Amino acid sequence: MTTPIPTLLYIDDDAGLARLVDRGLMRLGFKVVHARDGAEGLERLQQGGIDVVALDQFMPGLDGLETLERIMAIPNAPPVVFVTAAQDSSIAVTALKAGAADYLVKDAQGDFIPLLQVAVEGALRQAQIQRARDEAEAEVHASRDRYAALAAEREVLLREVNHRVGNSLQIIASLLHLQANSTTQEDVKAALTNAMGRVAAVAQVHRRLYTSHDLKNVLLNQYLDALLEDLRRSAEGNRMSRLTLKAEPVEIDPDRAVAIGIIVNELVMNAVKYAYPDGAGPIHVDLTAQGDDIVMSIADEGVGLNVKIDPRSTGMGQRIVSAMASKLEASVERDPDHAGTRIVLRFRRISKPAPQPGCSSAS
Repeated sequence: MTTPIPTLLYIDDDAGLARLVDRGLMRLGFKVVHARDGAEGLERLQQGGIDVVALDQFMPGLDGLETLERIMAIPNAPPVVFVTAAQDSSIAVTALKAGAADYLVKDAQGDFIPLLQVAVEGALRQAQIQRARDEAEAEVHASRDRYAALAAEREVLLREVNHRVGNSLQIIASLLHLQANSTTQEDVKAALTNAMGRVAAVAQVHRRLYTSHDLKNVLLNQYLDALLEDLRRSAEGNRMSRLTLKAEPVEIDPDRAVAIGIIVNELVMNAVKYAYPDGAGPIHVDLTAQGDDIVMSIADEGVGLNVKIDPRSTGMGQRIVSAMASKLEASVERDPDHAGTRIVLRFRRISKPAPQPGCSSAS
């Protein structure tokens, strides 16, 4: 691939020196365009096609520093090498601060032309590096903007999914509630009420995610409060008038929140069915954080587990609690010192990471 010949705009009112620069740099692979003063140089820059500028300091009309200032105001201006016959270093400092890429002292015989070549080539390399850096930064910013847009779109979609799933599950729970109220068979009513509670436990998680700013976590105290309110409105709600909650504001991921909600539903319904054979009684749900652990208890002040269990019981609730506790990696224990029944679950706030393939524990 042929490398394009760089074009140098040489701005200097000395026509003889301009011819020396033209001949000298043409032999070194440059195309040279001459402008006699700052105004003519600025006009030529507006036409485009200039890769680098060599600018003399002393000229009629606009001097070099004034011309440099105007060049730097041009968008995507080419690099400028400032050229002067003065030995005053303060001029160099001023030119570099104004935006010049390099600075050199000229002589009337043209002996400075090899130095001009080095300075011009250095300015071109520096400009190329700066363009590459600017392009890379622009790409990084564009990538960040694209990522932010995709993340925002994903969040909207997730909220919409949670909203629709929550609504659909709530409709199912409402249908089960209506069906439970319409049946006269107590075992059917209990089964439908249990099913409604399980569906409501899942629906509440999606409702929490839809209304929350955080799509990755659920506040357990708010979630359980809404879940228990659903239970109070259930077909067995008249027996839950003394259902209470005491919960700390603990955050947890949605999957584990579902498991906790289903466990609470099963144990509360179990207390409703078996703790108070003659009517309603207090049922307490407590949730506290203890370091990295979460401790949850469901307690009643009823007859306890020593009474005979209803022969119609299928044991489904117990199996569901065991399955959800396994999902949470939770321990499930009965408090032997409690007068009624108190079931205590203890589990980690964050689940343990899955073992990596190929890793084995030491024996």
